[in-house]
Amino acid sequence: MTECSTGTSETNATYVFAVCHTEGNPDVDGLAGVSRDGPVRCLRTGSLTAIVQTVRGADFTDEAWQTRLTDEAELERYARAHHEVVSSVAARFPTVPLPLATLYNGDERAALALAHESTRFRRALTRIAHHAEWGIKVYAPLSRSAGDDSAGERTAVPADGTGPAPGAGRAYLERKRNLQSRRERRQVDSLRLADAVDADVSRLATESRRLRPHGDGARDDHRVQVLNATYLVEGDRAAELDLLVAGLRERTGAHIEVSGPWVPYSFVGEV
Repeated sequence: MTECSTGTSETNATYVFAVCHTEGNPDVDGLAGVSRDGPVRCLRTGSLTAIVQTVRGADFTDEAWQTRLTDEAELERYARAHHEVVSSVAARFPTVPLPLATLYNGDERAALALAHESTRFRRALTRIAHHAEWGIKVYAPLSRSAGDDSAGERTAVPADGTGPAPGAGRAYLERKRNLQSRRERRQVDSLRLADAVDADVSRLATESRRLRPHGDGARDDHRVQVLNATYLVEGDRAAELDLLVAGLRERTGAHIEVSGPWVPYSFVGEV
């Protein structure tokens, strides 16, 4: 689902947080949402329920939103408010979160648009029911031998400084070749480590997605990220995941970070 125009800035708009599948309307009392202009409420569309809020169109014009995107603190406030509503509902019902600032020109337009995509919503809700998203990041030590770089750049010079020692050029090239070979071996080992962890966790998960590893961290962080992945895991298998990760840490010696459980944003498809 893409962001929709709110029309004129003088009108109100319907902000949609998520779509869920419930027997009745979920209790959303007390949720602040992204605006003080109206309460967070439910909007029925067929057998689905949209979690919505009435907001002022003037607060969500293209110009207003572009300004908000340049204000990191303000953008974070909106993102947190959006996520609070989504996570509160998702804790009780299968829920498809919608992107930040999904708006329609009123409830009727919102209901029509959501009903048009009802098949995709039902498919996503079936896929993520009773599941949570878990993130796993794997780091390998840089394990650079002391003096690797400097040794590769120096040539042997006699004590009197008159010129390179005999065979210095050959020794220099050999050091460079050895350094390159070590780097290549580390790269291969890192790829094998990432694949091994991903394969084991994927066997436990229902679905998985590998993301681009983050770049180097702080200068004093002597690690390199070799796996950045997210997994859709059944709710009753969380303890199994903990045991699996503990075993992988022991077996591989890698630093493995686990985050979650999260609302399965990564597994609801393009909605």
